[in-house]
Amino acid sequence: MALNPKNIWYVSFNTPPPGTPGNREVLRITKTFQTEAEAKKFACLKLAEGRTVIAGTINPHVPKRTIATAEIYRWLEMDNTSAG
Repeated sequence: MALNPKNIWYVSFNTPPPGTPGNREVLRITKTFQTEAEAKKFACLKLAEGRTVIAGTINPHVPKRTIATAEIYRWLEMDNTSAG
């Protein structure tokens, strides 16, 4: 993951999509973003592809946020103006 000091959000997703025959190994790819809105847009795209997605803020950004797979859809529905 290449870090840009201005990027404070990350989205991590699995590849290849779950259920791909012959692929037992799951690789994770992480991409960073400057804003939460950009991270959400990217997360939506990956979810539409059937990927498993997690997201959050990159240290040392405060407050630290971690969005687990089970919370992704709720996070995507949140208004961007209410959170960092």
